[in-house]
Amino acid sequence: MNNLVRAVLVALFVTSLGYCAAARANALALVGCKIYASAAAAPVADGTVVVSDGVISAVGARDAVQVPNDARVIDCAGKTVVAGFWNSHVHFTGPAWTNAANASAAELEAKMREMLTRWGFTTVWDLGSDPRNSLALRGRVDAGEVAGPHILLTGNIFPKGGHPVYLPPQLQLPEAATPEEAAQMADADLRMGLDGMKLFTGAFMGPGRPVVNMEAAVAKAAADVTHAAGKPVFAHPQNGRGVDVVLDGGINVLAHTVPTETGYTIEQLSRFKSQGTALIPTLSLWTTVTSDPAAVARLTESGISQLKAFSGNGGVVLFGTDVGFTTLYDTTIEFELMQRAIPASEVLASLTTNPAGYFGAVKKGRIEQGLDGDLVVLDADPSMDARNFAKIAYTIRAGRIIYQRQ
Repeated sequence: MNNLVRAVLVALFVTSLGYCAAARANALALVGCKIYASAAAAPVADGTVVVSDGVISAVGARDAVQVPNDARVIDCAGKTVVAGFWNSHVHFTGPAWTNAANASAAELEAKMREMLTRWGFTTVWDLGSDPRNSLALRGRVDAGEVAGPHILLTGNIFPKGGHPVYLPPQLQLPEAATPEEAAQMADADLRMGLDGMKLFTGAFMGPGRPVVNMEAAVAKAAADVTHAAGKPVFAHPQNGRGVDVVLDGGINVLAHTVPTETGYTIEQLSRFKSQGTALIPTLSLWTTVTSDPAAVARLTESGISQLKAFSGNGGVVLFGTDVGFTTLYDTTIEFELMQRAIPASEVLASLTTNPAGYFGAVKKGRIEQGLDGDLVVLDADPSMDARNFAKIAYTIRAGRIIYQRQ
């Protein structure tokens, strides 16, 4: 087991202990549903899933699974059950999350529902927020005080002079000019209890102004410290040069496609595959950056083309929307755009098995006896239309219902 897998497993295990303790003591049974146990598995047409003490205790055809007498039974006839969703690119930023340690639990839960649990997310990667708020928020979620997903957090490092135009100018950002500074920043963030790092290998300075790119040596220094701690590194690439820095710096995950570029080069695609680089497409983000319909069409088509090329080359795709930075909480558009590049089964993989496998979360991503009771109940079969992934009836984390459509 490598260090990255070990560290993520420890983070998932330790925080889930408190959450499972807050879960319902009795079993939960989903009966009469179509079950996709994984992205690659054939569906069970009329099945039952039982979760006991936060863990899947039985799954299979309805007539082959015994439901405990004390179970809460939910009739899921006509519905589809899949593993809990991961959103690998979110942000707990903005007034709703300020002073999360002392804010009203009801208000935090309402915002969590609006942004995440309403859309099926049981695990999320926050790729940049104020850790004074997000660490406290995670603690309250894991204690069962606030119904929400499991939260993994990254620190951020920007290139020197690379304060993106879309972030408030008064905001103090951690900018690294040298490899030594980057290494120190990464070490400090990881010691704080964060689960990885995000590097701005390209920073957008505004229309007509050149992108400020991080030097590859700076990126590699931060990545080396993070990898030595067994933790992953994400990158905001912004342009083609930013993508090359991702590859030269040994960074794990591209946090966006780069739709202003014509596409990935043959060399980049080859290196993605050989280095095991993963991609978060964030295609719906490109519908929010301009009000010009023609520009939106160009950006989204470019992102779709990049996703198609990346996936077709065997790359690992991770679902993510940049929600929290954007207020486009509804995931329907993301699914609509993704299915123009990849089939619904691969969209499901990006939500479940891919992130669980990539980050070494061996108890998540599938519906299988002994795995975490993280489940999503859908009102319609997503194999017919990937937009059905947004039609959530229930979101269940460790056997506890954290969202229920009224």
